[in-house]
Amino acid sequence: MEKFDVTIIGAGPGGYVAAIRCAQLGMKTALIEKYPTLGGTCLNVGCIPSKALLDSSEHFYNAVHHFEEHGIEVKAPKVNLKQMIERKRGVVKMTCDGINFLMKKNKITVYTGVGSFESKTVINITKADGTKEQIESTKSIIATGSKPSSLPSIAIDKKRIITSTEALEMTEIPKHLIVIGGGVIGLELGSVYARLGSKVSVVEFMDRLIPAMDAGLGKELQRVMKKSLSVDFYMKHKVMGAVVKGKEVNVSAENDKGEKIELKGDYVLMAVGRKPYTEGLGLEKVGIKLDARGRVEVDAHLKTSADNIYAIGDVIVGAMLAHKAEEEGVFVAEQMAGQKPHIDYNLIPGVVYTWPEVAAVGQTEEQLKEKGVKYKVGSFPFKASGRARASMDTDGFVKVLSDETTDEILGVHMIGPRTADMIAEAVVAMEYRASAEDISRMSHAHPTYTESLKEAALDATGKRALHI
Repeated sequence: MEKFDVTIIGAGPGGYVAAIRCAQLGMKTALIEKYPTLGGTCLNVGCIPSKALLDSSEHFYNAVHHFEEHGIEVKAPKVNLKQMIERKRGVVKMTCDGINFLMKKNKITVYTGVGSFESKTVINITKADGTKEQIESTKSIIATGSKPSSLPSIAIDKKRIITSTEALEMTEIPKHLIVIGGGVIGLELGSVYARLGSKVSVVEFMDRLIPAMDAGLGKELQRVMKKSLSVDFYMKHKVMGAVVKGKEVNVSAENDKGEKIELKGDYVLMAVGRKPYTEGLGLEKVGIKLDARGRVEVDAHLKTSADNIYAIGDVIVGAMLAHKAEEEGVFVAEQMAGQKPHIDYNLIPGVVYTWPEVAAVGQTEEQLKEKGVKYKVGSFPFKASGRARASMDTDGFVKVLSDETTDEILGVHMIGPRTADMIAEAVVAMEYRASAEDISRMSHAHPTYTESLKEAALDATGKRALHI
């Protein structure tokens, strides 16, 4: 039985990053992954492939709607969905191959199979052919991620009622795609097919899109998607069921007044969130407990009730984000090495890769009001940005929230061009407890999108914005 200092079960962003950091710190490290490729949901059927399709569909949309205004004359473009999917697969393969290289570079032993605990220090590895192997590990990290959720009334058949996984491998462009859930996954993939010509309807139980983010962002995103992509939204609607009839799916729902509607489409995308994946881990053998939502219970050091086993990423409490899992992977590895790392969960940014992009970090206005915190608001619209006008990306705004007394930045919320990248400046500022005035007095290159953050900060420091 081979012995390791640490073994990580699950090779998603949290798992493979934890493995790399453990190896860098001198630990003999093993990584167990049940699928033949590393990278987990994010690299294989999540973040990376969805961004590839988002970019491809954005190019097509711009060719159809904006090239002529830019002075570019082309014949009417057509979608080659097969090639689009092939390009996406190529991006995924290249990224996953990169992880394989990193495992070899860092001398990490990779096992392909399902990992489960026989005891606190013995791990079973069940391979696809049914054969088993055991390894011994002084410490372990659970990083098995999550899988798509559904509704009790709806059975996912992966043909007409699909998840994000199937939506990334479509063989035809839907005529009418019904998206159940107005969160990140539903809006990103819904926008892909809306750009390619699908009629898209979004059914959302809450009164706004991306409900975990600042209310103003969801309101603006809904407005823009309706205007530019003709997406229909059914807010405050509870889905009652979905029935497949041949090549058609009938979705029934009712609003908060009890009024019923029925939508007919050829595909339904279930995008009502994800749930932790802990099946088959043998947690009961090592006394590890799950909470009411099926998440692994951990303490402030991300240690489970088994003193040598940790858990990170989507299987524990918190936002289900790849970069959150990565931070936790490094955090656990460095703790094992006797270091004193920290994570400020308030400063982990969230991003929606629609166009315009949505990005945020820190507290929302709703959260500050609920806590009774007195704050100032500064905002700046992209329609007043010279860089945004030059690229024809004038939808959206930047909002800065700062403490009324100290001016410390409490939250930054953006919707607009390249905000997924812009938000990093806000994260850096908030990590160093910057004030809105600090950002307002820093020189920002002109013309850039990031000037809009400076202008919003100026607005927050006393309505001093220069260009509105």
